[in-house]
Amino acid sequence: MSADPRRERRQELHGYIAGLCLALILSAIPFAAVMTGALPRAGIVWTIAIAALCQVMVHFRLFLHIDLSRSHRDDLQLILFSLLIVVLMVGGTLWVLGNQRAMMG
Repeated sequence: MSADPRRERRQELHGYIAGLCLALILSAIPFAAVMTGALPRAGIVWTIAIAALCQVMVHFRLFLHIDLSRSHRDDLQLILFSLLIVVLMVGGTLWVLGNQRAMMG
């Protein structure tokens, strides 16, 4: 027996709206912290980092529908592996450029 398609669509729409609201709030918090200057520099960096991590989790869960259930675990592993490759490429590039700069000066 199938569930009501309109109800499923409405629930999905509510999830997208909640995700949009959370994403806007998680973008506004670091922006406000920088604009007001209420926190020291280290506090602002931590605020931006924590808000960014929370926003990644919101996007994974509410927009990409990736959670820790068995059916979505493969998707999550693929995303994490891709992230590892990107981090290695960027880190390696920065390391090589840093060494090259040190040798030039």
